[in-house]
Amino acid sequence: MSPKTDLLVLGATGFTGRLIIQYLSHHPQRDAFTFAIGARSPTKAKALLQELDLHRDSSIVFVQVDVTKKAEVENAVKSTRVVINTVGPYWRWGTPVVGACAKAGVHYVDLAGEVPFLRRIIYRYGYLASKTGSIIVPCCGYDAIPSDVCAYLSNKTLKNLPSPLDVGSSMTSHRLKGGVSGGTISSAITMLEVVPKKEVENSVTDYSTSPVLGRKLPRWRFFYKVPVPGAHPLIGGFFFMEPTNKALVQRSFGLLELQARTSKSKEAQLARYGPDFAYDEFLGMPNAFAAVSYTLVYMTGLMLFFSLRPVRWLVQKFLPKPGEGPSEEAMQKGFMSATNITQSTSEPPVHVKTVMKGRGDPGYLLTAIMISEAALSLIFPPDSDKNSPEAARAALPLLARESGGILTPMTAFGDVLIKRLEASGRFEFSSSVIGRDLKED
Repeated sequence: MSPKTDLLVLGATGFTGRLIIQYLSHHPQRDAFTFAIGARSPTKAKALLQELDLHRDSSIVFVQVDVTKKAEVENAVKSTRVVINTVGPYWRWGTPVVGACAKAGVHYVDLAGEVPFLRRIIYRYGYLASKTGSIIVPCCGYDAIPSDVCAYLSNKTLKNLPSPLDVGSSMTSHRLKGGVSGGTISSAITMLEVVPKKEVENSVTDYSTSPVLGRKLPRWRFFYKVPVPGAHPLIGGFFFMEPTNKALVQRSFGLLELQARTSKSKEAQLARYGPDFAYDEFLGMPNAFAAVSYTLVYMTGLMLFFSLRPVRWLVQKFLPKPGEGPSEEAMQKGFMSATNITQSTSEPPVHVKTVMKGRGDPGYLLTAIMISEAALSLIFPPDSDKNSPEAARAALPLLARESGGILTPMTAFGDVLIKRLEASGRFEFSSSVIGRDLKED
């Protein structure tokens, strides 16, 4: 049997898969890790290597794998340390891959934005993964790293005060410029036409993926207005990624809260957001009229999409299909910005402003970077070019170090991932207390 590769990219010949292969092949640490491309078709894999001018690189391994065939999936998973899975919709194709990784003790990251899938793998494989030490991390792209990072950094800022404070409400305003992913459209249609209705209903309830229930905020608001001490308020309307992002952030809260209740360590206590944590997010808009108008138009379109099959057919016909995406020029012109305002539970409350910015199309270019760096967080220790999965794991947050299981980007990678994203040159992060003189402490 040949030596294991460090990474295996499943769906490598798809649009996002190609971007990931391209990013990995030019990574500054490329000489220190190995990777394989996983695909059904050797012909397509060979064409991909030709297209990216990688056909002379003998260190890139090809693994033939059809995710619908259990034996092929299990054999492919055993050949690597970390699986990067881009094959969706995940409700259809992702569960066997997660199961194989959990069984073999192999780590796994994906781009799932499907809460029913997340719930399914938690219940089926969460315990097994924790016993084999497999770190399973869904939602490692624009779904839902920025949201998870914002809540995480805001809590960290509150905990770093002279007197650590718990989080009360946490609200994130998103702004973006980028293309619509064909995979996202396919996942939405799968939710409607394949996922059982009861599963969909359960997935949109608050804390549906969390082991602990927290505080709830009002849902489906037409208009958001978040006060910002010393500045103009953040205004916005409903964000189409809110259901997935919110569920993921709530799971981070729940995992950290449960950890704090079962561990007396200082690290666990500082990591917890607090029992009164409540999270929501929205799409940032310039004014109230724009916010309400956008939400009305979006909700109308959503109802038509849900209720009329011909509308879904038109969407599939004229919007990008899985495997398609924008041009390189268009991707370079994209951007994302997530601004979070978090309020502590103390009296008077302390407010924290956290911002994450990214240069490039968030759903394609930046997503490829985010999932790649998430995977590499399991290979390289912080600030090191030494390939050492054992040392890398030792630097991760407590949950990832001690057991594994179905985690979230921040409960699995924390500061390690944030530093890697900063080092890519595509992302910026900031987090600080606002509207308060810290000398009062």
